[in-house]
Amino acid sequence: MDKISKNTEKIKYFLYARKSSESEDRQILSIQSQKQELIDLAKKSDLEIVRIFEESKSAKAPGRPVFDEMITRIKKGEANGILCWKLDRLARNPIDAAQIQWSLQNEIVKHIQTYTRGHFPTDNVMIMNVEFGIATQFSLDLKLNVKRGLKTKAEEGWFPQLAPMGYLNNPLHIKEGKDIIKDSQRFSIVRKMFDSMLTGHYTPPKILEIVNNKWGVRTRRDKKMARSTLYRIFTSPFYYGEFEYPANSGNWYKGKHEPMITRKEYDQIQVSLGREGKPRPKTHKFAYTGMIRCAECGSMITADKKTKHQKNGNVHHYIYYFCTRKKNPSCSQRHAIREKDLGKQVIDILSSIEIPPEFRQWAMEYLKKENKKEAEDRNKILASQQNTYKNCIRKIDRLIDMRANDEITEEEFKTKKSKLEKDKVHFQELLNDTDQRVSQWIETADWVFTFAEKAKEKFENGELEIKKAILSTLGSNLLLKDKKLSICLQKPLILTQKFHWGLETEFRKLEPLKTRLNKEDFNRLAKQNPVWLRGQDSNL
Repeated sequence: MDKISKNTEKIKYFLYARKSSESEDRQILSIQSQKQELIDLAKKSDLEIVRIFEESKSAKAPGRPVFDEMITRIKKGEANGILCWKLDRLARNPIDAAQIQWSLQNEIVKHIQTYTRGHFPTDNVMIMNVEFGIATQFSLDLKLNVKRGLKTKAEEGWFPQLAPMGYLNNPLHIKEGKDIIKDSQRFSIVRKMFDSMLTGHYTPPKILEIVNNKWGVRTRRDKKMARSTLYRIFTSPFYYGEFEYPANSGNWYKGKHEPMITRKEYDQIQVSLGREGKPRPKTHKFAYTGMIRCAECGSMITADKKTKHQKNGNVHHYIYYFCTRKKNPSCSQRHAIREKDLGKQVIDILSSIEIPPEFRQWAMEYLKKENKKEAEDRNKILASQQNTYKNCIRKIDRLIDMRANDEITEEEFKTKKSKLEKDKVHFQELLNDTDQRVSQWIETADWVFTFAEKAKEKFENGELEIKKAILSTLGSNLLLKDKKLSICLQKPLILTQKFHWGLETEFRKLEPLKTRLNKEDFNRLAKQNPVWLRGQDSNL
């Protein structure tokens, strides 16, 4: 801990202790522990504490009542020093951090003492900037991690917020590994509320009166149910098995929790409720949304369904894709592309990597034969590496014996042992690489050739989920500009594309490969083709 300056003798201190109930502060001392440690520090350093402020609230955003009161009192001159456990107890956001720094620079606060160091107006501001910057970045990273975790939970089918009445959150997966389970006390009662509404004989106010006064239902906070809560229950798709997350985002998920009612029953209740509970508009799922961005402004490409009625009575349905222009309203990419045309471009890309099954069979047989030829050399290398590794182990053992016999000093022992340990790790990595690399390479090659052989057919005939999976497997950085789709293919598929260019002409000469002679011709031609053979030296 830094030495506390004698200039602090006339300074009056506010002690500020804070701990949030959120995950950001799980490793921080409790408020009581912070207070005790800081009081002991003040006694030891002869610091005068005029008031203690305690607060249980996150500092990730401005608006802490106790903190704001402390700053107000400091400005009134009731104190001119702050005593806290760490700077991040004062602020985890740039606004509060700037307020503290400004007060210190203008000597409204003449000294901030943490458990490990002191900060004065004349100090280099960079140190405080770094500490507050780390605290703010931690808060931002935590926010992103929490959002990512909640989104993942939703995608897995579990509502990532407090379960509505009739259900309970089950974070410890005590029962059947489920995140949300039925509330044994309230599930049947809420179901009875739905049943009452479905009879058509009861209005929501009448049901509310029965629930509160006859059934004696109480909320988690032991209060009577409010009218808004009743309508929230009757209009929530969660009860038939779906939920939206985040709210008003348009992202709907199929829940894994046990539904309380059917979708048909839900829609019937919405009709009974009228304007206060309209059925949820049907949302369309599109094949390419959420995957493609605008090449000009970086906004996501979205889709919309249009219906055209002709005078002759025919009805045509079209799906169009276009830039949302959220990042740049002035984006020039205003023209939409039909899903059919976009799909053709994807098929063209898949066609460029397509290979016939005969080529895949030949390629895998060729790779396996080449692997067998190299096996003997590889085994010799492996044996040599194993001997080197064992020799390194023996050297370490000898070194330990030498130190035990006082043949070398402690310093010499540490230096030599450190080098040998590094060599040991290096040789172990070489062993693992030699032993696994070739088999993994062949597995990768098999996957690439299988994908290239069947992807186009599966895409043309597959359902929406299949199309999405194939498109995401193709590569990354999917961009749309001037109705043209571009994609950065995975490296192995770029190599397959090279194979395709050589195969397209030559393979047609051998079709149909019905006879043994033609298959032998194909094998002979394949072995002579420099484009195909060069591929074996590339990294799949």
